[in-house]
Amino acid sequence: MATNPDPKELEQPKPTPADIASAKAPAASAAWIPAVGAILIAPALCVALVQFVLVPRFQKRLVGIPLAAEAAAPAADATGAGAKAAGDAKPGGAVNSFDFTNVVVNLSGTMGTRYLKTSFTVTGSDPALKDAFESGKARLTDVTLNVLSAFSLAELEEPGAKNILRDKLVTAYNQTLGRHAVDQVYFSDFLIQ
Repeated sequence: MATNPDPKELEQPKPTPADIASAKAPAASAAWIPAVGAILIAPALCVALVQFVLVPRFQKRLVGIPLAAEAAAPAADATGAGAKAAGDAKPGGAVNSFDFTNVVVNLSGTMGTRYLKTSFTVTGSDPALKDAFESGKARLTDVTLNVLSAFSLAELEEPGAKNILRDKLVTAYNQTLGRHAVDQVYFSDFLIQ
């Protein structure tokens, strides 16, 4: 049994492989545009992020950290080789400091069975920092105890807990003093018992 071909099929010519390839070419090249764009734009965005966001943040944090050469200067002074005495380094970008020693607090959530004992130095470029801390020592000690005792044992055992604690202390001191006087906190003793 033979079937008659459909007259519509006879009228339309069959596409050749060249016709098929030329029809797919614009669609195939359009599919590569987002990939090429991502390959070109991603490195530019990474460079911009590092240069304009990360580097300024690191520079701001490192401003309060003394350089190794500055730390070695007092040792050179003891031998007589230093150019300046420690007391002469105040003008310009001098760093003032105040020491908290042997601060002991009960940790939050331990019902008084666990405690933190710490000593640290508060530094800042405000020339009146030491006087402000000495005149308001009772108030600033209370702020210190409140911030330290708010942390639980689990929070202090997490990585980066000291950095979080530093930031909270700096913020609390600046709020209590009513101005930006404190730049950094450096721990010299940190014992959890």
